[in-house]
Amino acid sequence: MHIARALELARLAIGITEPNPRVGCVIVSGDGTRVLAEGHTQPAGQAHAEIMALRDAAARGHDVRGATAYVTLEPCAHHGRTGPCCDALIAAGIDRVVASLADPNPLVAGQGFARLRAAGVSVEIGPGAEAARELNLGFFSRMVRGQPWVRMKIAASLDGQTALANGASQWITGEAARADGHAWRARAGALLTGIGTVLQDNPRLDVRLAPVGRQPPLVVVDSRLQTPPDAALFDVPGRPVWIYAAADQPPAQERLRARGATVTHLPDAGGKVDLAALLKDLGGRGVNELHVEAGFKLNGSLLREGLVDEFLVYLAPRLLGPGQGMVNIGPLAQLDEAVALEFSSVERVGADLRVLARLPGRTAF
Repeated sequence: MHIARALELARLAIGITEPNPRVGCVIVSGDGTRVLAEGHTQPAGQAHAEIMALRDAAARGHDVRGATAYVTLEPCAHHGRTGPCCDALIAAGIDRVVASLADPNPLVAGQGFARLRAAGVSVEIGPGAEAARELNLGFFSRMVRGQPWVRMKIAASLDGQTALANGASQWITGEAARADGHAWRARAGALLTGIGTVLQDNPRLDVRLAPVGRQPPLVVVDSRLQTPPDAALFDVPGRPVWIYAAADQPPAQERLRARGATVTHLPDAGGKVDLAALLKDLGGRGVNELHVEAGFKLNGSLLREGLVDEFLVYLAPRLLGPGQGMVNIGPLAQLDEAVALEFSSVERVGADLRVLARLPGRTAF
């Protein structure tokens, strides 16, 4: 029960904690009968979940000596922008810690548990582990693989078309699905699109239809630096824009930098952006979850290179006939060449269906 509440609190941290993980903490009296305090991780540089819970206990006038702390991730053991949470729990007199998972951050990686035990605090690990891991797949991905969890969002008709042959695509899905898609944007560490989408649709690609604490940075894959300086994507106040290019074109680069963009050159052998290197670079920038909204060509490139972890697909109850598909792959000669996926969930959102499907084995890190 208490770890379930801690997970609820951790979900409140979605969209505000990047690049830190989403963590919740509940402090309960030693006999388990009273909830003394609650908290969740605040924006980067501010208090972690355990500190927020200890502050909550003080505000309520509760003594936490001898209490149990239920927390969805191992209390940190290093000095970053805040002090070690394990030391704060020890100093407060917490008698027992129940944690869902060990922290994969090499700066923690069991050290928090070790320090708690060395101080005489009882430690239990495991309750709520699956849910806590799901909540922080991007953080685990970045810590273990050095790159974000890549979620590709697609809105399509029931026959798999994302646009008409002439490129018209607004709107295939309904208002509820669009709002839900913006909620997924809000939870991401960054959004990614391609120059084709920028030139064809001139989108803002911001979060407008869901609550958001900050606008996620926008990543544009633009091999030849064709992004117009007056593109709508620059009209989102305060949002970082990161453009990845292959060609070195100083005049275009300077025009884009004048609009506030950061331009990074990562060419591959074929004269396009090295997408695998791009993901590693985003991992270095602290991006946990990368939300992709691009055209079928870039979608296909990411998929062919094995860089997609999960699909977020909205299917509308309509048929469009020949048009633009979801991903540019194939044609395949045999059925066993198909890209295999595993359904995670299928839910109705308004009049549309939302399908979450993963590449097999992607969570084995």
